[in-house]
Amino acid sequence: MTRTGRVVIIGAGPGDPGLITARGLRALGEADVVVYDRNVERLLRFAPPHAERIAAGAPAERDTAQDAISMLLAEKAREGSIVARLKWGDPFVFDSGAKEAMFLYEQRIPFEIVPGVPAAVATPAYAGVPVTYPGAGDAFVLLRGQEHPADPVPPIAWTALAGLEGTITSFVTGAAASTVLQQLLDHGTPPDTPAAFITDGTLPTQHTLTGSIATMIASVAAVDSGPGLLVVGKAAGLREHLRWFDDRPLFGRRIVVTRSPEQAPELADALEALGAQAVQAPTLRIVPPEDPEAIDRAAAAVADYDWVVFGSAGAATRFLTALTRGPLDLRALGRVRICAVGPSTADRLASAGIRPDATAAETGVEHVLEALAPFGRLDGQRVLVVRPDVLRDMLAGALARVGADVSELIAYQTEPVPPDAPTVQELYRELLDGRIDAVTFTSPSALRRFAAMIGEEQAADLLNTTTVVTIGPVTAAAARELGIDAPIVPDRYTVAGLVQALVATLGRSRSGRD
Repeated sequence: MTRTGRVVIIGAGPGDPGLITARGLRALGEADVVVYDRNVERLLRFAPPHAERIAAGAPAERDTAQDAISMLLAEKAREGSIVARLKWGDPFVFDSGAKEAMFLYEQRIPFEIVPGVPAAVATPAYAGVPVTYPGAGDAFVLLRGQEHPADPVPPIAWTALAGLEGTITSFVTGAAASTVLQQLLDHGTPPDTPAAFITDGTLPTQHTLTGSIATMIASVAAVDSGPGLLVVGKAAGLREHLRWFDDRPLFGRRIVVTRSPEQAPELADALEALGAQAVQAPTLRIVPPEDPEAIDRAAAAVADYDWVVFGSAGAATRFLTALTRGPLDLRALGRVRICAVGPSTADRLASAGIRPDATAAETGVEHVLEALAPFGRLDGQRVLVVRPDVLRDMLAGALARVGADVSELIAYQTEPVPPDAPTVQELYRELLDGRIDAVTFTSPSALRRFAAMIGEEQAADLLNTTTVVTIGPVTAAAARELGIDAPIVPDRYTVAGLVQALVATLGRSRSGRD
């Protein structure tokens, strides 16, 4: 029986991936095809890995392009696919979502609408500007601005608009914002009325310009960074009291995360929560091991071991997933002692409800043996070492030399990102231009791969132009061997400790407001 396809038109919000609604996130996670506006690309990480991804251009395309998008949605749905149409802001607020839905209705294609957080509300909130406030008027006006930078400002009854008591918002270029302010001034709006112009709203690159409409006419005209949200009204004057988003300690900092796409979110999310822009530059790609069924066999026999040593957080995640998808569950670990290599691995186990018996401070063999020492001799003990292929196999040999019966399991394999990859070339240019505030490394292997990726000869020179933060002493030693002058080492060798070290080094204080 042929599956009936459908289209879900999802409002993604104004930029911050965290502003998509729970219903929108669920619908995106069920999609077979994702047709997305280019400025919501950050949300593609929440789509299923198998989903086809199709870029649809700007949020509101010209008529010809818009017709092509509507036909594409219908075509994919007729093929039986669940199509997520991911749109910037809210699809029914000055957007083409209603036009696409009307086309689907005429074509008898099932569809649904998932509202999004409108940019006209969320962007001012991220700038510390409420769109309504007691005593700041009783009207909230969403003024159609420019769906394309070349469009003129739509004709408006300016005298009526200028006479309203309240807040006016409009998504326009800097030049058009200047025109709007001049029209309001010419038609009776008091010249000292507060105004704000916000570009890259809700993103780590957000910038807010404030003043009165009289002073802003010239200043916004000079803004050439693309469209932004213009806010006019008494409430705009509250920004200095209510700003929060751009007041966070790492706001605006561009920090490179070198972990794999699978492992990066823990660090990237922590950085972005403090205002940084996480520049993801994975040095490797994770691929299945040569024997993908080995992990299921080992999980099924886990009760036969005295110890399981997890070499990384990713290895722990894969093993526990294999354990619970088989006939057993976490109770199979009841009599098995657990050793976590590194605090991050311990944290990952703790999030699954498992408290490790031992935690090695870092990845070195000596750290693991030191963590196991309080539990007595390992003579005859059956030990399963679960690790990625990139970790050296010295641990198994060291455990065998002290009498343990050791089995090794490669939970996943990796392959390097090639130096000619577009993301690598772009990162090289950004380092060269001084546009990177810090680069983070969570293992010696990641540092060595990074050097190979951007070029062994120039790696140290480029990294010495910025701040390098390593997760622990072993990684710092590898950095010094490479020629990096002063890598920073956190007090606690975890992702959280690494983030704290970045805040201590690069953090802004409230007195540092711009």
